[in-house]
Amino acid sequence: QVQLVESGGGLVQAGGSLRLSCAASGSTVSLYTMSWFRQAPGKEREFVAAFTSDTFYADSVKGRFTISRDNAKNTVYLQMNVPKPDDTAVYYCAANPTWRASAYRIPSWYYYWGQGTQVTVSS
Repeated sequence: QVQLVESGGGLVQAGGSLRLSCAASGSTVSLYTMSWFRQAPGKEREFVAAFTSDTFYADSVKGRFTISRDNAKNTVYLQMNVPKPDDTAVYYCAANPTWRASAYRIPSWYYYWGQGTQVTVSS
């Protein structure tokens, strides 16, 4: 069983920067697919970024957000640069011990989820 705990959310001005962290425990996740999703009020949960042996991004964040991982700390990060008000959402970390190219953007494919951290981008 893997537990995921997100941190680093808060209020940030548009054009600033913020770094989210997702600390994993219960198992080493160095070989897991680790991803970030987000959910804004009244909207469905959507894919943001994934890290396996490569990185993948939603078009809406490509070039602004960077996903990375520190295997020694069993932690995944999401660096948010030049955030926009449309990036306001609860951000969730998710994990799956396997990889499937056709599924990694689908929330239901993931086994483990964190509790989420709120990110609010002011204009």
